[in-house]
Amino acid sequence: MYAKFHSIGAFVPSKILSNEDLEKMVDTSDEWILKRTGIKERHIAGDNEVTSDMAAKASKIAIERAGLELEDIDLVVCATVTPDYFNMPATACIISDKIGIKNVQAFDISAACSGFVYALSIAKAFIESGMKKHVLIIGAEKFSSLVDYTDRSTCILFGDGAGAAVISATDNKDEAIVDIHASADGSYADFLVTPAPGSVNPVSQKVIDEGLNFVQMKGNETFKLAVKTLTKDVKSILAKNGIESKDIPHFIPHQANYRIIKAVGDALKMTEEQVVLTVEKYGNTSAASIPMAINDIYESGRLKKGEMMLLDTFGGGLTWASALLPFAGELL
Repeated sequence: MYAKFHSIGAFVPSKILSNEDLEKMVDTSDEWILKRTGIKERHIAGDNEVTSDMAAKASKIAIERAGLELEDIDLVVCATVTPDYFNMPATACIISDKIGIKNVQAFDISAACSGFVYALSIAKAFIESGMKKHVLIIGAEKFSSLVDYTDRSTCILFGDGAGAAVISATDNKDEAIVDIHASADGSYADFLVTPAPGSVNPVSQKVIDEGLNFVQMKGNETFKLAVKTLTKDVKSILAKNGIESKDIPHFIPHQANYRIIKAVGDALKMTEEQVVLTVEKYGNTSAASIPMAINDIYESGRLKKGEMMLLDTFGGGLTWASALLPFAGELL
């Protein structure tokens, strides 16, 4: 039994935060943001719009496109670092309830921007072991809830959104996920961190006063390590599976920063047509980034059934992951 990438869906909130809007909030400019990141705008969830709301909408689309009923889903995995609630309950449980999935195993994982590909590896393992048949995996973030909008180094980067996919069992090897690499190195944990709340910094007045509840990033260090690690990981997974970069129609990297994407794409000798770019209109949506990008090329008609996708991501932890897989869903 193999695991296939059966369907994709995504949702972004309607509110847009443009670079021009940010110019009025912090000392920055549209020109500087574009030059440094490639981002023009990002979508921001409303005050009453939480991570599970966006995830539920993306999930419904993915399940419908897979041609399945809610009763067919036998596992729900949500990758997020912006859960509805700190600690518990798992956002996956709330998503399941909101879309009407009952009495099914559900849990969250935390791997930051690598979360969706990590969830993909979990789904693959569950299906190939024979334990599950149809797994709903979700990457969803309300990253605006972690951003300090007085910190110009981070507030320009992040946006909100959700992407979901159904991973299903198949006996057709041509449809199967080819390979997934996932790894981590905790010695770089301080490169990208939300210091509180947690057992290191429990909730206190100090946490609020010092802004420890907001995301913090060592930007230059993260950039250099991301380019090096992503390039090495992609070369490794391609070599292991005897595939050349020129034979990949869709290279779908994590949409964190255009300069990182271009540096990795150039190192791999990828053409502009091969590289999927959505960072300009969504910014960095962490675990939602890759499924949202897949959904973009799916809805635009660029992604055809059977075409190979190469996913590549890097995030807090530090974590990174890559995956080779054909799209096995039906077209719109």
